[in-house]
Amino acid sequence: MDLNDEQLLRYSRQIMLPEIGVEGQQALLDSHVLVVGMGGLGSPAAMYLAAAGVGTLTLADDDAVDLSNLQRQIAHGSGDIGRPKVESARDRLLSLNPATSVQALPFRLGGETLRRAVAEADVVVDATDNFAARFDINAACVAARKPLVSGAAIRMEGQLSVFCGEHPDTPCYHCLYQDNGEPEQTCSENGVLSPLVGVIGSLQAMEVIKLITGCGETLDGRLLVFDGKRMEWRTLRLRRDPACPACGEQL
Repeated sequence: MDLNDEQLLRYSRQIMLPEIGVEGQQALLDSHVLVVGMGGLGSPAAMYLAAAGVGTLTLADDDAVDLSNLQRQIAHGSGDIGRPKVESARDRLLSLNPATSVQALPFRLGGETLRRAVAEADVVVDATDNFAARFDINAACVAARKPLVSGAAIRMEGQLSVFCGEHPDTPCYHCLYQDNGEPEQTCSENGVLSPLVGVIGSLQAMEVIKLITGCGETLDGRLLVFDGKRMEWRTLRLRRDPACPACGEQL
């Protein structure tokens, strides 16, 4: 389908980019992205994806908006306190771009519901805050061969990577973080600086757009680490673990 006049105007600044063009914008309009977690990372990621013209967004989160969320979870406002986060976020995204189709799943994805949601999406965004959920999402993405854009943020530190599994030597999320029983660090216990999640969540949206349009080079096989306190970036090369329980050679 050709873009109509309203779409050409709305997305004109992206279409002007030779790496995107009309073809790339059409790819975004035809795409379906699953965002798991509508907190500090999921809020900016989903908002930029809706604004950029992603055709279908599925939002999954079983939590409700709390006053303590509003310092950083910008998809929600004071009037949304007590509402399911996916419903609050859906309204925010539709106010940004009414043409985007937004599916709200107000429950924790797991088992068959997770596998089905991942299989229906073109790209998956992991914006959760615990290892159990991240491992489950990664396993579903590995099984369905769907690209995973994973981000994390705590205190004044953040990180980001893409796990595509396109090459035999590229890792999955579980290759990077083994389930070793170490206690998790959460924002509720350690704190987080408000703009940090905006930085990482926005970069997650950028990686999704690059995956869908084929422009640029993604972070597949690399880990981007951000130290907000010192304003320093580092990029680490990642290796696949042959013994990984999710993607290892024994499978």
